[in-house]
Amino acid sequence: MGRFDHRKATVKLIVKDAAGNLLKNTEIKAEQKTHKFLFGCGAFDTMGVVMPDEVLPFPGANPEMMKKMKASSIERMEKFKKLFNYGTIPFYWGMYERKEGEPNQKMTMDEAKWLKDNGIKVKGHPLCWHTACADWLMNYSNKEILEKQLARIHRDVSAFKGLVDMWDVINEVVIMPVFDKYDNAITRICKELGRFKLVKEVFEAAKAENPSATFLINDFNTSQSYEILIEGLLEMGVPISAIGIQSHQHQGYWGKEKIHQVLERFEHFGLPIHFTENTLISGEIMPAYIEDLNDWQVDEWPSTPDGLERQAREASEMYTELFAHPLVEAITTWDLTDGKWLKAPSGVLTVDNQEKPVYNALMGLIHGEWETKCGLVTDANGEATLTGFKGEYEITAEGKTVKVSLMEDSDEPVVITL
Repeated sequence: MGRFDHRKATVKLIVKDAAGNLLKNTEIKAEQKTHKFLFGCGAFDTMGVVMPDEVLPFPGANPEMMKKMKASSIERMEKFKKLFNYGTIPFYWGMYERKEGEPNQKMTMDEAKWLKDNGIKVKGHPLCWHTACADWLMNYSNKEILEKQLARIHRDVSAFKGLVDMWDVINEVVIMPVFDKYDNAITRICKELGRFKLVKEVFEAAKAENPSATFLINDFNTSQSYEILIEGLLEMGVPISAIGIQSHQHQGYWGKEKIHQVLERFEHFGLPIHFTENTLISGEIMPAYIEDLNDWQVDEWPSTPDGLERQAREASEMYTELFAHPLVEAITTWDLTDGKWLKAPSGVLTVDNQEKPVYNALMGLIHGEWETKCGLVTDANGEATLTGFKGEYEITAEGKTVKVSLMEDSDEPVVITL
């Protein structure tokens, strides 16, 4: 059995013309257009694409400069579409609703619509997190904070249903009740309620508004602590759809051994695994003594020639290991362009939108080795068997094209009328 056979499916095609006649001994072409697997990226630059020309993001902004920024965002997102089929958009409460009762719903909805219209599946990130939290929550009691947190979830999951049907429900909950960098409303209620009760509350609120959506728990802590937390939550009946794993590798690539260790730690739950936030660096590696990545503050962090090649090589290996694992359903490169977080050279594009070696390496895998394009010939019964990577296909014969889904093996033939 091949290493990626579980990523493929087989279906029998019966090909007919418009009059219903079998197309016998006819050449057909099958071309995969999208993947079932979610190859994703942070889609934060979508805001620059959908922002109206007359809207300036801050007082004193130069209109001409804003036009250039919008053009740059459009260029980036065109390159995004060529490589990725899945995008994460921000719902950080402190930025999404800077003033209570005035969420940035329209702009965010425009982002989600643009992505969906361009064939990109959308995930919202996150619904509950102690970092980037709304400051105005601090004016309320713990009871009121919880009420407002749950109301926020009900409001946003309901409003975006059909556009955003996948959510990071709660983020970094392992550290949440002991987080001590600064006081915040969500750590307050997590201390009072405990991790398990808070997670149960927020997941149930999300599930109530969109029962068929995909709901993730997400964390950078890949230790036994996260495993124990998930085990307890599942025993409580918390409706976790998938396990989110962050892998910000500013201090060096995990390597195959750690990748497999992490997978082995969480695969026994039998849930889908999403690598939700992946970064690999194309410059000098952050020193190992730094405990919190946010503490590494530099004026600039350039790529190096060796770093560019290393990033491409490491990303190729990591994606290959994850794509080979049957429970992994999604991989998200966190930064589309360099310099987005901590000024790190962690993007697949440079700051001026040039494709880095890592972009081309991933393109060669996602739309090369792992994408099916083949020619087939129908037999005397007008039948042909298609085996390929799971996804959406276009089938072309005699100058006409139809779309076909190849998501799972099927004993039932698919009848194509051209």
